[in-house]
Amino acid sequence: MNALPIIIRMQATDNVAIVANEGGLPAGTALPAEGITLRDKVPQAHKVALVDIAAGATVIRYGVPIGYAKTAIPAGSWVHERLLDMPAARELQGLPMATVKPAPLPPLEGYTFEGYRNADGSVGTRNLLAITTTVQCVAGVVEIAVERIRKELLPRYPNVDGVVGLEHSYGCGVAIDAPEAPIPIRTLRNISLNPNFGGEVMVVSLGCEKLQPERLLPPGSIPISGDAKETALDVVCLQDAAHVGFMSMIDHVVAQADVHLKRLNARRRETVPASELVVGVQCGGSDAFSGVTANPAVGYMADLLVRAGATIMFSENTEVRDAVEQLTSRAATPEVAEAIVRELGWYDQYLERGRVDRAANTTPGNKAGGLSNIVEKAMGSIIKSGTAPIAHVLSPGNKLAREQRGLVYAATPASDFICGTLQLAAGMNLHVFTTGRGTPYGLAECPVVKVATRTELARRWHDLMDMNAGRVADGEINIEEAGWELFQLLLDVASGKKKTWAEQWKLHNALVLFNPAPVT
Repeated sequence: MNALPIIIRMQATDNVAIVANEGGLPAGTALPAEGITLRDKVPQAHKVALVDIAAGATVIRYGVPIGYAKTAIPAGSWVHERLLDMPAARELQGLPMATVKPAPLPPLEGYTFEGYRNADGSVGTRNLLAITTTVQCVAGVVEIAVERIRKELLPRYPNVDGVVGLEHSYGCGVAIDAPEAPIPIRTLRNISLNPNFGGEVMVVSLGCEKLQPERLLPPGSIPISGDAKETALDVVCLQDAAHVGFMSMIDHVVAQADVHLKRLNARRRETVPASELVVGVQCGGSDAFSGVTANPAVGYMADLLVRAGATIMFSENTEVRDAVEQLTSRAATPEVAEAIVRELGWYDQYLERGRVDRAANTTPGNKAGGLSNIVEKAMGSIIKSGTAPIAHVLSPGNKLAREQRGLVYAATPASDFICGTLQLAAGMNLHVFTTGRGTPYGLAECPVVKVATRTELARRWHDLMDMNAGRVADGEINIEEAGWELFQLLLDVASGKKKTWAEQWKLHNALVLFNPAPVT
């Protein structure tokens, strides 16, 4: 534990601050700068009242109300979720629409990485063979085939980074023609076309499933390369009469994979501008440090990417909902602001159908990490987006067009796995994930750079965290320095010069398709 108490106040108008000391601070600790003494033991990352807060009065952090005191809270008290009533959600009417017009950020030129240029102009940060599955029924077969491909084929193709089976739980037993069924279908389609897969599309189908290969990847959906006039869909159907016994299925998958691997192996990295990065940012296992250290560093890095002409996506509907005024006011145009309102309004209705609201988002870990409610969590989450205007809005499962660069709001659920899956569908070729409580989260389809919010976590999980933003709270670096460090790290990871810890350990989460349609 630090000898001197460290208290972090985000805005001058805040009447609470968080304790930064490892292990927290005991009751009786004097805070000379604040002129108060702690009445309670306050855990690390939790809030302390800086002034007397009357019953019913507003508790302010980040310069905004995060709750209302249920009872009087004397100065020096530990302020936690049980003492607060959560503010109501802001209505989606009467919002400021594209009212903030910041000065353009100065261009950032001369930064490059070594990537794989694809036929459609996109760039991959990895050279992977992806095997798409139409239905969960084939997942076991694909898993065994992938293991054989790794052992028998990959050693022959040193320029291929790996093979990935795109396993998911969709494809049959679902209302495939329901109004919202296009979301999971287009998600899987667009993941199959992710830049890290080099345009090599291979599908394993069962045969009787509702999601037939031609519906998943209809003619014209696969970019044409070379002199070809059209691209035939490469499908291995397990129910084909030619398959006699299990091993014939495996042999067929392996044989077809070899065709794609030969083409992938002929590819080489080339120098491309940093503008070809498509970076998704996300937070999970958040704590009260997330909005103090890691997320502000990511926000600074996001501005650097925008200045370099790259694409940066932030997401997580419920974790920005309470910052909706910040989103709509920062929209580049009224049309973008209206799209933000449309997406968040649709998600409000989706939650209402399940008889829950945004308050269901916060986890026991979030609360143990000092976040009292979703309002406080949202204020720390939105900082990941930086300061640039929001240029585009993307609906769930859709893919970014080549011209959709800059800062993008990709509307997704806040679930780590679903958000990451949808950002892959959007065309993400690199992922940044911040965490305060800690998670081994990773994606097989894309490098994931994990950023710790606290030094204690980075030290304890030294071989899982790629960067320690807790040094900001420790006073070792500032936000600007952390943002530049993360930016440089992304270029190294994108170039293949550095592997993330998740890549080294081969840690990855399953794809989880967002399916708001009924399951039959």
